[in-house]
Amino acid sequence: MTAPTRQGRPQHVLAVESTEQVGPHLVRVVLSGESLADFGGNGHTDAYVKLRFTDADERPVTRTYTVRWHDRATKRLAIDFVTHGDTGIAAVWAMRAVPGDELVLSGPGGAYAPDPATAWHVFAGDLSALPAISAALEALPADAKGAAYLEVAAEADILHLKCPAGVALNWLVNPDFDDVAFLARAVDGGPWPDASGVQVFVHGERESVKAIRAVLRTRAVPREAISISGYWARGRTEDVFQAEKREPIGRIE
Repeated sequence: MTAPTRQGRPQHVLAVESTEQVGPHLVRVVLSGESLADFGGNGHTDAYVKLRFTDADERPVTRTYTVRWHDRATKRLAIDFVTHGDTGIAAVWAMRAVPGDELVLSGPGGAYAPDPATAWHVFAGDLSALPAISAALEALPADAKGAAYLEVAAEADILHLKCPAGVALNWLVNPDFDDVAFLARAVDGGPWPDASGVQVFVHGERESVKAIRAVLRTRAVPREAISISGYWARGRTEDVFQAEKREPIGRIE
């Protein structure tokens, strides 16, 4: 079933096929539906969708998630949900989902794909950015070079990812939740070739992303070579975080 949305992106009514506890804080939900035969095709590895839920008061709410993978031939896609106990709406739904449950989503959108001609790729983010970074790593040519910096709270969150041999995969365990500059220090301390030959993908917690943005300025990385965005913010609910995007505190640039 597919129908146009107000934003011009198709809406899909999908059924849960399976769920998997990928890591202690990551649940993968595989969804299927006939309309996925026409899903995607924009070439973006950060393909995102809008998921439709209802809150405790039965009011409609929307959450944005990156598609981990999509298979047109089998009309299936997977979304990874970061979980933090019984908090939130989307994550709680994912933890409780069973085969046959329905989920309505629209999309995809997207704006980034790794340029195969780039000399050096840089990826940085936390678990919320892992689906997009994983998809980008898998899309790189075999001779790609670069570095990925992935921040997690514990060693148990470390996963096996596929990536070219020339891309250094750095799993960084940060036990201090309040250290917003942790990831930025790692990025700054990594190898940096000529900034004109670098392409950067930085997504995740808002203040952490801001700290990395400051590093990119000192490294003189051209703005057009950067894909950067905050996915969430410490101490903020999703609705507050979204509202703050229109305020100075919510701006990355």
